[in-house]
Amino acid sequence: MSFLLSLPPVAQALCAGLFTWAMTALGAAFVFTAREIPRRVLDFMLGFAAGVMLAASYWSLLAPALEMSEYMGTWSFVPAVTGFLLGGVFLRLVDRFLPHLHVMQNQKEGMSSSWRRSTLLVAAITLHNIPEGLAVGVAFGAVAAGLPSADLAGALALAMGIGIQNLPEGTAVSVPLRREGLSRTKAFMYGQFSGTVEPVAAVIGAAAVTVAQPLLPYALAFAAGAMVFVVVEEVVPESQASGHGDLATAGVMLGFAVMMTLDVALG
Repeated sequence: MSFLLSLPPVAQALCAGLFTWAMTALGAAFVFTAREIPRRVLDFMLGFAAGVMLAASYWSLLAPALEMSEYMGTWSFVPAVTGFLLGGVFLRLVDRFLPHLHVMQNQKEGMSSSWRRSTLLVAAITLHNIPEGLAVGVAFGAVAAGLPSADLAGALALAMGIGIQNLPEGTAVSVPLRREGLSRTKAFMYGQFSGTVEPVAAVIGAAAVTVAQPLLPYALAFAAGAMVFVVVEEVVPESQASGHGDLATAGVMLGFAVMMTLDVALG
């Protein structure tokens, strides 16, 4: 903790982003122990990831955004609502134009492309990781701004929660790629590569709010909106597609409870 306190906010965000990327790589490493993971297990893990993201969207992002805007009185909801909707619009545009593949549903989305299935799958998980990295970076930027509603423990709790839910995401990339015939090493490399966007997005998020502090509540809500879009558009449908809805829903509940506990206990 003291080590992180001595670092500038962008460096703190980078360290947190590297941690979340490492957790993605750890999840991808499951490909070295098993070629196949039961679909019901993957569905539960995806549900867990969705629960973590939903809880983080409120406790770590929207709630601080609302608190920072209290000075606006009856209009204090404007930054949170505006940022939240813009986050969803941004991810909708990325989802519309970035070629990617929902491997569980064998469904391609985005612009037509000659990319291989492996590349399309990595693009899909990378799409998930953009708002997660932004959320971590913006949280550390809020701490640097010295706002009473933001503290280092809360930012660390968010990074921990995102890292925990990155485990199943890494597995959800590497294991299907192995099943399609890629070597274990290549499947792992593709799986961990999907998480490399998080340190980059974290640095961008921290730098942006450090330079322009008035944008902070908008940025927090923007990250929340992007995460909720990913959960509703991508993660939940993936987890429910194969008939294990009860397990996936249990995963959502558990993930939500874990992230809520982390944020309240540490933040």
